[in-house]
Amino acid sequence: MSDSIDRGRRLLLGAALSGVAGRAFGQAEAPARPVRAPSSERMEPLKQVDAGVLNIAYYEEGPADGPVAILLHGFPYDIHCYVDVAPQLAAQGCRVIIPYLRGFGATRFRDPATLRSGEQAAIGADVIALMDALGIRRAVLAGHNWGGRAACVAAALWPDRCVGMVTVNSYLIQDLARAMVPISPKYEVALWYEYYFQTERGRAGLAAHRREIARMLWQEWSPDWNFDDVTFERTAVAYDNPGYVDVVIHSYRHRFGLAAGDPQYAELQRRLAPLPPITVPSVTLDGDKDGVLPASDGSASASKFTSAAAFIAWCRAPDIMCRRKRRKHSLPLSWSWSALSLWAI
Repeated sequence: MSDSIDRGRRLLLGAALSGVAGRAFGQAEAPARPVRAPSSERMEPLKQVDAGVLNIAYYEEGPADGPVAILLHGFPYDIHCYVDVAPQLAAQGCRVIIPYLRGFGATRFRDPATLRSGEQAAIGADVIALMDALGIRRAVLAGHNWGGRAACVAAALWPDRCVGMVTVNSYLIQDLARAMVPISPKYEVALWYEYYFQTERGRAGLAAHRREIARMLWQEWSPDWNFDDVTFERTAVAYDNPGYVDVVIHSYRHRFGLAAGDPQYAELQRRLAPLPPITVPSVTLDGDKDGVLPASDGSASASKFTSAAAFIAWCRAPDIMCRRKRRKHSLPLSWSWSALSLWAI
């Protein structure tokens, strides 16, 4: 995606979150469009908290007593995906929490013996463990890529903890039973890294060339995004986490059934196997400059979102449009957020 489209995706997520959080928490004013943060701006200082099997590093912005929005990054990204979004939400009165996922940044495993699992049940459980550790009863959850999957898992299995959800690329809970069913070769080629990571050569390659691989993926997934070296390196230091390689390799092997899961998450994975619906109010976003898969209208997974307040949106230059899953017509994005119901905490 182009630099403007990549920024637009981040700001669209921010707008969606502001709409979701603002409506959920009874705020009437639409957020102002934020000013883009400079490449050198870092989200600091970080806080640390013991949460389940992890000591989680996270950035926090906004009033401590505000309604909570938890923003979850993906692979190979980090918390700075939300450098433009956090101030927008904080300005709306939200308490914004942005954690480093397991294997990234300053987040660490508390016990050296814990399996460095990257499976979907684990990253979903981490979200709930973080909420428990911080004394947060309910929150809006949002994310993309791994973070979107973590949000989907948490929302599906713990709906009582989730006020609403915003995610990119629709329903992201993995159907492990169909992991070996191929897709069109023209789309398989973009997933080369997933297949590379199945081999020990791939593990060694990730360990030796983690920055080069990440930069390639940024370029391939967002072919017109002209990010600078400062922007990339601001995130790339997160790959120096000692668990990064193990967590990434396990994630991509587990999803193909080629690595066993951590037994402590076996019951959660059993509950995920039938692909449970997401019952909380949700917004899903697609971008039309995705370098991996083309944007969809969300119809293939619409049945997985059972709330009446569920929307599918996609970036479409020059306008951002949204489709409500139970309607046939499109609406301007700002109208769709206005249409969302108030959600009690």
